[in-house]
Formats: sequence, C-alpha cells, structure tokens
Amino acid sequence: MHPRIHGVTCWGLVPFFPELPALNDSIRRLTLLTVILLVASPISAFDRPTPPDSEPYYFYHGLDYGSQSLIHPLRLVINGGYGIMQISNRHNRPLDIDYAQGWHNVWQNLLHPVTAIEQEGWWDFFQREIIPVSARSVQAHYWPNYTQHLIGGGMSYRQTMEWYRWHGYAHPKAWASTTLMLYHFLNEVVENDTRDTWTTDPIADLYIFDPASILLFSNDGVSRFFSETLNMADWSYQPLVDIEHQALINNGQSFALKWKLPWTDRWSLFYHWGTHGEFGTSYTWGDGQCLSFGAGLNANQIIELTQFQNGVDLAVSGGIFYDRNNSLMASLLMARTKDNRVRVNIYPGLVEVFGLKPGFFVGSNRNNSLQAGISFSVLPLGLGFGSGPKDE
Repeated sequence: MHPRIHGVTCWGLVPFFPELPALNDSIRRLTLLTVILLVASPISAFDRPTPPDSEPYYFYHGLDYGSQSLIHPLRLVINGGYGIMQISNRHNRPLDIDYAQGWHNVWQNLLHPVTAIEQEGWWDFFQREIIPVSARSVQAHYWPNYTQHLIGGGMSYRQTMEWYRWHGYAHPKAWASTTLMLYHFLNEVVENDTRDTWTTDPIADLYIFDPASILLFSNDGVSRFFSETLNMADWSYQPLVDIEHQALINNGQSFALKWKLPWTDRWSLFYHWGTHGEFGTSYTWGDGQCLSFGAGLNANQIIELTQFQNGVDLAVSGGIFYDRNNSLMASLLMARTKDNRVRVNIYPGLVEVFGLKPGFFVGSNRNNSLQAGISFSVLPLGLGFGSGPKDE
C-alpha cells in the first residue's frame, strides 16, 4: 500500500479558481477551512518505514525529529510556492492573490520569451539573470537564481525524490519533478499576481535554472558533494495558517551549508540562506549536536526599478541555530525588516508535551505585534495566530 497524499488535488486546484478572491468573507472562510481539513489529513505513518532499497539517501534520512521530520512534498509547495509572502510589502493572505492575473502574466512571458527579453535587451537579461557581473543588489537577480533555483531547487528535487522512494512510491523521479515544477510555477504565479507586463524572471527560472537544477542533482557525485562535503540541509520554517485572518505565517524555504575546516574536527564555515543570507561558523560536539552563528542580509521589500524590472531592498539579519545530525532543532532569527523582525522556531522533538512532540513558533512583525503557532510533523500546516495580516 502506498501512502496517500491527501489534499494534493484540492490544494493544487485552489490557485486556479480566479473567482475565489471575489467571494464574500463567510464563503471564503468556509473554503479555507475546507482546504485546511483536506490538506491536514494524515500524510504519513507515525512509525516511519525503513528505506525500501539500498540506493544512497543523501538528503532524506527519515529522522523523526527536527526539520528533517517536517520534510514532505506538500510542505515544500507551501513553503516555496508562497515564499514571496515573507517580503514586507507583500500581503500574506493566499485567498487574496489574483491567481488568474498571475497565471496570465507568467504564461504570456513563457509563450513569448524572445519578445519579453527584447523589451529589456539581451545583454541586460544575461547580466541580470544569468551572468554574475553586477554587484548591485537590485540588479543581481542571478544570485537567487543560482542559490535558490539551481542549488536549493536541485537539492529540493533530490530530497523529495528520496522521500518518495523512502515511502515506497513508484516512479519517484517523476513524482519529484512534478512536485518541484508545481512549486516553482506557483511561486511565479504568486509573485506576478499584480503585474501585467513583460518580465524575464519566469523565463530564467522556469526555462533555464529549474530544469538545470534537476539535471545537476540527478548526478550522484554532485549530490554526494553537497551532502557529505558541504553538509547541505533543508532548514525551512514551519508554515502555519491563521484561520481568523486567513493568513499564512512563518512560511519560507531555508537551506544551510557547513564546510568543516581542515585543521579542526569541531569548527566549520556556515552559510544559511533563503530570502536572506547569513555567513558564520558552526561548532559541533558529541552526539552530532551543533551550534551555528551567522550574520548577513535579508530581503526586506520589492522595489520597482522600471516598468519591466523589480529589485530588492536589503536589511541586516543574524541568527543562532541548534541542530542535531544536521536536522535543525531550534533557531532564532533577527532582521531589521518591517516584518519577521524576530523568529523563534522550535522544531518537533526538542520539547515533549503530554507524550506529543510538537513544534512551536513565536515571532514579532511590524509594530512588535506577536505571532505564534504550533505544528506537528504529520501535518503539512500548523495552526497559528497573530495580530492580523501585514497590511492591517
């Protein structure tokens, strides 16, 4: 018996009903609750199976604690597909997104890539999206293309493929490829929901970097290098739904690298990134426990450069991370942004309550208002509450 992924169809179809944003509040709340109940159906057994084959597992190891216990295709789609909501000047209400407009704008550019590129110019396209030339943050679109789409997307593909293999799915590569493309396409639709113009961003992402990421991490040598030499791990957040405000909070993808310094067994160089990037160091002691520190920059707001181009305003960020066997157990993130100024995530397995091992989130957004929530590894969405959506 293959485990069923309940709610894939319903959650995946919700974005393609453009009528939803026009519904009155009571119907929209009922719709959201229905989706939550369908998505939150059991998604895997509590007693995780042993690997069904002897093939190598580089990124998924079936651990029942920490960030590793939260790995699931649905959570990947939620964290990645709605990742833009972390930006301060974007709202965080999935039902208020104009999916029809986002779909139209993305497809318009994907169907006519030459026309879209010509609006900006071929050289501008290559130096902003492909070739790492410009050091200006507002022009360096290539940086998230390489870190998020090529490296992060490739690792997500390989990890998701291993998850499908571990849980006994036939054709795990096809399942993983479909999951990854759904996540990336949803990400583009959400990001472009208010735009009606030519843009090359989905062209670079969906035509170049996303397919390249699958090809790159299909290679065992590449996956082995990132897994064993760089100790790459998925340290994504615990996505929560605030039912009262129909908002998604504490969502987003994050990754970590730890490269052990050659002259010591304890210290490593550390890099943590998502819509942010923190460099620092890690110290590992017995039983695979590790404490990491990092500081860097966080994407604060999307700014419009021209009719066809957007950039990102950056803010200072820093964090402290505790992991066990590369599975994140707790993190404290701080950033000088309007939203998500402080994030504390405690992952399942660190705290036990009445025999259960939930995860917890506490954070503050603009005006230092509180957000909090609880999550469980068997549910793709946790339950959160706060002072309301970003723009209230």
